[in-house]
Amino acid sequence: MTDNRFKDHLGRPIVAVTGMGVITSLGQGLSDNWDALTSGKSGIHYINRFDTEGMSTRIGGTVDFIDIPAPNSVERSYAMARETTIEAMAQAGLSGDFNGPLFLAAPPVEPEWADRFALAERSPPPSHPGDAYERFLTAMRQKADPVFLEAVQFGSISERLADRFGTRGLPVTLSTACASGATAIQLGVEAIRQGRTDRALTIATDGSVSAESVIRFSLLSALSTQNDPPEKASKPFSKDRDGFVIAEGAATLVLESLESAIARGARVLGIVQGCGEKADHFHRTRSSPDGGPAIATIHAALDDAGLAESAIGYINAHGTSTPENDKMEYGAMLAVFGDRLKSIPVSSNKSMIGHTLTAAGAVEAVFSIQTMLTGTLPPTINYTNPDPAMELDVVPNVKRSADVSAVLSNSFGFGGQNASLVMTREPA
Repeated sequence: MTDNRFKDHLGRPIVAVTGMGVITSLGQGLSDNWDALTSGKSGIHYINRFDTEGMSTRIGGTVDFIDIPAPNSVERSYAMARETTIEAMAQAGLSGDFNGPLFLAAPPVEPEWADRFALAERSPPPSHPGDAYERFLTAMRQKADPVFLEAVQFGSISERLADRFGTRGLPVTLSTACASGATAIQLGVEAIRQGRTDRALTIATDGSVSAESVIRFSLLSALSTQNDPPEKASKPFSKDRDGFVIAEGAATLVLESLESAIARGARVLGIVQGCGEKADHFHRTRSSPDGGPAIATIHAALDDAGLAESAIGYINAHGTSTPENDKMEYGAMLAVFGDRLKSIPVSSNKSMIGHTLTAAGAVEAVFSIQTMLTGTLPPTINYTNPDPAMELDVVPNVKRSADVSAVLSNSFGFGGQNASLVMTREPA
């Protein structure tokens, strides 16, 4: 006989979160991150990983405190994912092989310029124009470079994580821009709902800040150029916002069917009640100005959760601090929540940790659940010059106590990738 206590409004298994781990520019571990975040501390600083002289943006939320065997984005992303997963597994009370699928959000993989130049220098001279690829292959055959090979394989991070934690089946790696972390969680939720597994490991990581990535985003006019002081640059929903602050981080969530979690005596941290995802074909980087796809994404998440708009007590906004994205997100939230939006606390973690890109959706999901667990709303710092076109309660500058039982977390990304999650407290 089916126990309806463990089924949602559509008869699907309820999906619980039983373990969480996080790393951002604020530090390593959920406890240190949460203490810093709720204290209004910023992790944004001057970049010292590479020379920023002459660059319009010289700041970021880089993670430079974890040892890695080679200075590239793959090693950095893997190391952060490994550490957050160790933390999440420990909190979930799991040891040994995880024995469930792995869904990983990871950044696009490109070799560092220094590595490209080193390979070019040991390649044979050109025989004809356009033969660079053949020359590089020749050089690699003559002298194997396992470190370089590892750094240029998109699936290498998930394969190593699968080996390290004993996940089951072929690991899935996805990269859907700023929505990636939320989408990885959605894939885990769907695997459990469909009865394919009782548990899923969802990880999002991004250690891809390099000179090239900063230059690329600068050319898109997406980054803040308010370098001095760094901690004041990210100011979501403020009138003088001028762009996001590029950052790094990682988060891991252990997802389980509520029935499985209760059966093994696990502590339930929260419920992933609903997931929404919609594509936006307006532009390769810009979101549709009318917010249509974002509105549809939020509605889809609420419908999937079986909740009315009135149930949401707090919104963890995408809140990038770019002029256009903040305006679009505000319009989308207003279209969904109407006049009630003015009374819903809406804050942006990016004001303190920057935009962690591929990892953002998962990092912010962790903080959303922590908000419900602790009854503390993290602030939006640097909110001293409100945008009069946006009537929002952004929990300005100082944390606030609040009893929240349902949270909406938005992730609206480049390339038309939009995802929203609805998370709730454990049902009675």
